[in-house]
Amino acid sequence: MSTRVAIIGAGPSGLAQLRAFASAKELGADVPDVVCYEKQDDWGGLWNYTWRTGSDQFGEPVHGSMYRYLWSNGPKECLEFADYSFEEHFGRTIASYPPRAVLWDYIKGRVEKSGVRDSIRFNTAVRNVTYSEATGKFNVTAHDHNNDAVTSEEFDYLVVASGHFSVPNMPQFPGYDNFNGRILHAHDFRDALEFADKDLLLVGSSYSAEDIGSQCWKYGARSITVSARSGPMGYDWPENWEEKPILTRVENKTVHFDDGTSKDVDAIISCTGYLHHFPFLTDDLRLITGNRMWTPNLYQGVVFQPNNKVFYLGMQDQYYTFNMFDAQAWFARDVMLGRIQLPSSKAQQQHSAAWAKREADLETAYDEIDFQGAYTQGLVDATDYPDFNIPKVNQMFKAWKKDKVESIMNYRDKGFESTITAKMAPAHHTAWVDATDDSLEAYLASEPAPKA
Repeated sequence: MSTRVAIIGAGPSGLAQLRAFASAKELGADVPDVVCYEKQDDWGGLWNYTWRTGSDQFGEPVHGSMYRYLWSNGPKECLEFADYSFEEHFGRTIASYPPRAVLWDYIKGRVEKSGVRDSIRFNTAVRNVTYSEATGKFNVTAHDHNNDAVTSEEFDYLVVASGHFSVPNMPQFPGYDNFNGRILHAHDFRDALEFADKDLLLVGSSYSAEDIGSQCWKYGARSITVSARSGPMGYDWPENWEEKPILTRVENKTVHFDDGTSKDVDAIISCTGYLHHFPFLTDDLRLITGNRMWTPNLYQGVVFQPNNKVFYLGMQDQYYTFNMFDAQAWFARDVMLGRIQLPSSKAQQQHSAAWAKREADLETAYDEIDFQGAYTQGLVDATDYPDFNIPKVNQMFKAWKKDKVESIMNYRDKGFESTITAKMAPAHHTAWVDATDDSLEAYLASEPAPKA
């Protein structure tokens, strides 16, 4: 009987694992039988937009946290697949900050070319995964909603690629029960037009607050206030945008802050991050971590140390994304194919401890970028994944950070050079602040559509 691999999730990480096996097969390798379970009706993970919030059509918790009008908040050149360039996909160079639909099309293009769709069971939610020490196999129980059938199958390896940006971390503040407006988490935010002409409070100071606030500003919010424990983001915001210390209480529509000031708002959006949540795994298989640059109990950030037949992809706090997921998937693949021999349990622990120490010594965002670049480079060097000039990617990330400080509402108009094709991205036909149509067709058009 051939070796069998179960992959949970067909987002960028799960698709990276499918692509890794397809790449090996193209070069003549004997690869395992792979089954990928995906609870949504299509691939792409968070990049597969849905209007739904709460529960989906089958009563499953909605996975997607994607919203309309989202544009990449980092240069596409920093996430470009090393084996499939944007130019190869679109047939020409495109600007550095594309909208969601463009990135989703790009993700799909590579896996469509690889022919791996038949390995994915869509609308199938994994219910439970157990491991037997006696047989050395995993039992995966899943609900196939297409046929309303529950099945259980055995596998030799397990790849958890379900992501960690779908289960909200939602704090509560005094007075929320009686707030005379709408309270939601960023996970359930879908359309900035809902908040046009509204006074909006965002709780949190990371990328979600920055981007959702920017979207709402762009589409006509009356005012935006950001409240956070960690202090202000410090960008040069528009006139109707202000930063406040942490929210302390709410009275009707009035929100009170730690500095004694208050303000009336129409809605509160909690941009307070997400939880690593794996309810389908038994305790012996479950990764326990927060959102960190170095994830505990994962050798090379991939191999679950308590059970080396389990692999977790994309579980780190991220600067690098698609290409780091690729490097992780290639590494996991080579362990499963026997190309990489894992060291002893003690050596794995020592390796992880050394990286955890490096993480603890990080002081700046630039340090974090270099840290994750070095980590990704190590995985690339251990496999046949194509090198993509990681030092240059690090430089682009640092330039991106500077661009945001210089102009938070205009940084998306900058361009970068691809490490794959060495071509400079052209300017988009419309500045981001004026580009209100985020469709693939509008973006790829040679010039902006005439205003209605």
